[in-house]
Amino acid sequence: MSRQDWDNLSHVEQCFLINAMEMDILPGVRGDLDEAERRLPFDELADILLSLVDRGWIEVRRYERWISEEGLEGLAPGEVVPRPELSQVLADPANWEYPDDVSWIGALTLVCTEVGLAVSRLSLDEVAERDQACSAFTPPADSVGPVR
Repeated sequence: MSRQDWDNLSHVEQCFLINAMEMDILPGVRGDLDEAERRLPFDELADILLSLVDRGWIEVRRYERWISEEGLEGLAPGEVVPRPELSQVLADPANWEYPDDVSWIGALTLVCTEVGLAVSRLSLDEVAERDQACSAFTPPADSVGPVR
């Protein structure tokens, strides 16, 4: 996908994708929305999220307890919420609010798929163009070098 393709996504779609890249919980997306978008009904937000799920860009999972090899406790995205259940799960307003349980175990989390990650990346042509522009840059002769 190209920068232009990314720019063609709605701001809400971009927010869902960014939160999925961060593996944030579902309510976290509301902090990235503008004021008008935060007032959208949950069912409208759910439809936007479901369109990203249906494109294969985002998975919705529930956080579960995870223990590292060193014995440290943490969280990890659990199993994918099955698509047939997802509409009903997203219809529950409680899933759009931060949980009272500070552990976040069971909270819905957004996870970006490999396909979804590609959406946010520059195309190969754009990378080459960027690299060429950077290599052509020459700092001004009067610029200050590194401080020692």
